[in-house]
Amino acid sequence: MSRYHKIIEAIFVEKYKENDEYIEFVRDDIILKAKELNINLPKNLGDVIYSFKYRSELPELIKSRCSKNREWVLKSVGKAKYCFMQVAYSRIAPDRLLHTIKIPDATPHIVKNYSLNDEQALLAKVRYNRLVDLFTGAVCYSLQNHLRTAVPGIGQIETDEIYIGIDKNGKQCIFPVQAKSGKDEIGIAQIEQDFKLCEYKYSNLICIPIAVQFMDDGVVSMFSFTKQNNEINVMEEKHYKLLDI
Repeated sequence: MSRYHKIIEAIFVEKYKENDEYIEFVRDDIILKAKELNINLPKNLGDVIYSFKYRSELPELIKSRCSKNREWVLKSVGKAKYCFMQVAYSRIAPDRLLHTIKIPDATPHIVKNYSLNDEQALLAKVRYNRLVDLFTGAVCYSLQNHLRTAVPGIGQIETDEIYIGIDKNGKQCIFPVQAKSGKDEIGIAQIEQDFKLCEYKYSNLICIPIAVQFMDDGVVSMFSFTKQNNEINVMEEKHYKLLDI
């Protein structure tokens, strides 16, 4: 296991009691476990948490102590406070049977030449091709990218890009965008935090979180989300193929 896996597993094992569904811990627990395990910590302790929230799966031992059809997720619940929480098992994955919408690629040639196949490249393609406009049917503008801020009850969060827009009826909307490339998965926790971000900072705007992901052959899948009965649901999914013509 990586050093992050060893640390997070040790914290879980120490605090877990049979049938627990919610386990809180604090940032100091990361430091204490690293010392016990003789592990050198990164300068940015938050990267340990960020890794399991957005990039890596939790250790198998943790996953094995979960109820049927549920999974453990790692969440921020305050400044330097975190929790393991059991939630309904869910994955946001592109529908392979969904038809693909073909559009001319408006990405500048020089940008394509030097772009990597990562989240920043994906966000650039979304921006240059006005995919948020096409997807939502609203006139949208990029307000800020790579937003880091603190939200009460959660702590620090990150959103890849924020768009603001006006739909055909004149309603003003806010579109927080999360981007994923390769085999990275779109997590419900990220969409949940985007809703909370909007409730805190943009409460007078209609919040419609969006997730974008590279698929095979450069196809871009896009999802929008809504809340029903306090649960997050996929509202719409579309696939776009950018063509050189």
